[in-house]
Amino acid sequence: MSNVPALTKPRVAKKLATEERTLRNGLKVIAIRKPGVPLVELRLRLPALSTKANRPAQVSLLADSMLTGAGRLDRAGLAAAIQGLGGDLSVGADADRILIGGNVLATEFGGLLELLARVLTGATYADGEVETERDRLVENLAIARSRASVIASEALAHRMWGDHPYALDLPTPERVATTTATQVRKLHEDVVKPTGATLVLVGDLAPAKMIDLVATAFRRWQGTSVRGRVPGLPAPAPGLPLLVVDRPGSVQSSVRLARPAIPRSNPKSPALQLANLAFGGYFSSRWTENIREDKGYTYGPHSRLDHHQLGSMLVLDAEVATEVTAPALLETFYELGRIAALPVTAEELESVRQYAIGTLALSTATQAGLASTLSMLSAFGLGLDWIAEHPKRLQALSVEDVSAAAADFFGPAGFTGVVVGDADSIVSPLRSLAQVELAAG
Repeated sequence: MSNVPALTKPRVAKKLATEERTLRNGLKVIAIRKPGVPLVELRLRLPALSTKANRPAQVSLLADSMLTGAGRLDRAGLAAAIQGLGGDLSVGADADRILIGGNVLATEFGGLLELLARVLTGATYADGEVETERDRLVENLAIARSRASVIASEALAHRMWGDHPYALDLPTPERVATTTATQVRKLHEDVVKPTGATLVLVGDLAPAKMIDLVATAFRRWQGTSVRGRVPGLPAPAPGLPLLVVDRPGSVQSSVRLARPAIPRSNPKSPALQLANLAFGGYFSSRWTENIREDKGYTYGPHSRLDHHQLGSMLVLDAEVATEVTAPALLETFYELGRIAALPVTAEELESVRQYAIGTLALSTATQAGLASTLSMLSAFGLGLDWIAEHPKRLQALSVEDVSAAAADFFGPAGFTGVVVGDADSIVSPLRSLAQVELAAG
């Protein structure tokens, strides 16, 4: 590993004016003034987790169709109104939530809120518009689901979580194709409600003023979302064989390994964050040095911590040439065992600590970055204080702290694994390393 400069004392971040308020309609609003650019960024998070089998398809189609019309404004009229304010709105979704994001000139913030309020209370989801978006989504899903990386990620999720909602990485084209505009309108009525939702605002306006504008614009948006009980994540069965999903003729294999982890709020989370970076979380990590730089098995292996509403995962992924699938997995097991059994070095610790502190500073330096980070953290009851204090938590960690986290979470036996590739070429070599099960079908 290359030498890095000594870690300097982090600069004390300028204290930002902030206000948090729950409005009469139940919407939680977090507003922060961050001057420098005359914009306001907004992130509205709406909980949407459900056990209903058709929910992922309906949520995805709702997200794609929400901005196709509201009140008397059709798709073109709504888009022109937003652009006329110098603004932007977009809608996305995953298993946990629907996220509406956008930005606008600070002088036009009230106007964008009024347009957003029209969408929240009166999105039309016209039959023709929903059908257009449905056809487009079906086509995009068919393309996405043909990719080995998507097949591998979903097979791994099913392997770990069974029938839990988190096991479906993307909705199926078949379920989307049978979703109607009536169902989408009903879903909007059920889940697009202020109680339980969180709005994050970051921009060049006084926090109190931003919240007052929200209260005025959203005064007619009322109600509590209809939510069923979602069970906690099941514990993956220990000792599962390595699952191989056949992809005949594939010239490369998609390797995925994962295990349960701990949430950001856990006191040991900062140590695990640094242990993950040392293993495979950035370009100079051990895993990258081994199977990319030294062996040339892959362009870019990566390990990461995925934090979801109901639990966290430590995930490893790599795309490797078919002929080196088994050698790449062997080296992966070796690096997992090595970091679990042997302490990280002081040099590694300083390098990953510097990287973690620097990337956090970069990710929250802009209004957009800070808004997105705070929206994500708000789901776990964390906020601006967490961002301000996290560098201190990282600074306080010792070699022993990070090595202990590595020992707890990186032992190879704790991981569930999936490989998508040409079974005729890879199964026999893989069986020399692990128990292998060939996926049905």
